[in-house]
Amino acid sequence: MTAVLLPPPTVRPARRRRPRRPERLLGQNSELRGEGIWNWTLPALAARLDDGRTVSTCPAAGVCALACYARSGAYNFPNVQARHKANLEYVLDDLTGWQRQMAAELAHPRYRGGWVRVHDSGDFFSDHYLSAWLRLMHFRPQVSFYAYTKEVQRFRRLVEPSPPRNFHWVYSHGGREDHLLRPGDRVADVFPDEAAIRAAGYHSQEASDLLAVLGPAPVGIPANNIPAFRKRMAGRSFRQWQAERDAKRTPRRPR
Repeated sequence: MTAVLLPPPTVRPARRRRPRRPERLLGQNSELRGEGIWNWTLPALAARLDDGRTVSTCPAAGVCALACYARSGAYNFPNVQARHKANLEYVLDDLTGWQRQMAAELAHPRYRGGWVRVHDSGDFFSDHYLSAWLRLMHFRPQVSFYAYTKEVQRFRRLVEPSPPRNFHWVYSHGGREDHLLRPGDRVADVFPDEAAIRAAGYHSQEASDLLAVLGPAPVGIPANNIPAFRKRMAGRSFRQWQAERDAKRTPRRPR
């Protein structure tokens, strides 16, 4: 009996599952809802995605990572973390699709004349991602946008030469690029309390988050009342804390 040789079975590569997209991209956290501010958010500092990728969402973070409010409390709830990771996957894997969906969402009358805070956690982690936001801002001039950021070098290159008229930002102390800040930059610092803000000659934004970009500068932010974080701050502001760390890392010149 002659054996019949059958061709080997065709092995098709597994299709990558297309991630599920949120129906709405913008939300309102408990602090911003009272002011009618909408926000977009990413995981704080970094995230390990389900496919094994580890992505830094705050590349310029410094001491702020040791007392980051967005790494505590409700931000650690599984459903919240899942939503933030889904947002990150969207901009990583389909930035063009995300940009189209965001532009369509921002066309809704609810946002006209309103404010969107870009990131209540996370930061502008890449040039492509920041550029996508800048295009959106130019495309939706009826909406105002604002952000805190530690990405000083990236903003110097991509934002400061020709910023959208509807975009306001503040450089927040506590990052590895603090030393690049210059006189005239709008800056914010986190202080142990309101008394420390006043003593330093800063102006508190406690009454409204929009004071960070619209109020008098420099801007002071009172620290959240989380015992472990306050202990780490040890009475210092983020600017002071980061300066101490930078000084320790700077090699001393031989005499």
